[in-house]
Parts: sequence; structure tokens; C-alpha cells
Amino acid sequence: MGAEIIELTPLEFELLDTLSESPHIAFARGQLLERVWGPTWFGDEHVVDVHIANLRRKLGDDGRNPRYIRTVRGVGYRMGTGT
Repeated sequence: MGAEIIELTPLEFELLDTLSESPHIAFARGQLLERVWGPTWFGDEHVVDVHIANLRRKLGDDGRNPRYIRTVRGVGYRMGTGT
């Protein structure tokens, strides 16, 4: 099986990079906003959800049964599956 190139926006890349740096840590939306968008960004935290949904779509990930990006209920997001 060959490698497939997936085109990401700069924000999607930074978000994926941040999540993959610490795959077993769940990041809250606010943490991701600060790391990816920067400490001076102002706006709705749910912009993170939009970009996570875009990443999942591009990666072929299913939000209900994720392989790559997992939702941690009440916390945020992290990489990988399992507990």
C-alpha cells in the first residue's frame, strides 16, 4: 500500500502536529486555540471542532469510531484510539 499525499491547510497541519506531539494527552479546545491560533486569537472555541471535522474527513477518519483523532468527552481531543 503506497503513501497518499493529503493536502492540509496551515491551520489543519498545526492542529494535527500539536495533537500528534503528545498522542495520549487530551487537549481542551482552549489549549488547542492557544497553541495553534496563538494567545492573542479571539473568537468562538468551536472553530476547533470545524477544523477537527475537516481533518477527520481528509484522513478518512470516522468520528464515531476514530482511528486517528479521538474526542474525549468533557475534555477535548487527542490522537489515537483506546482509553
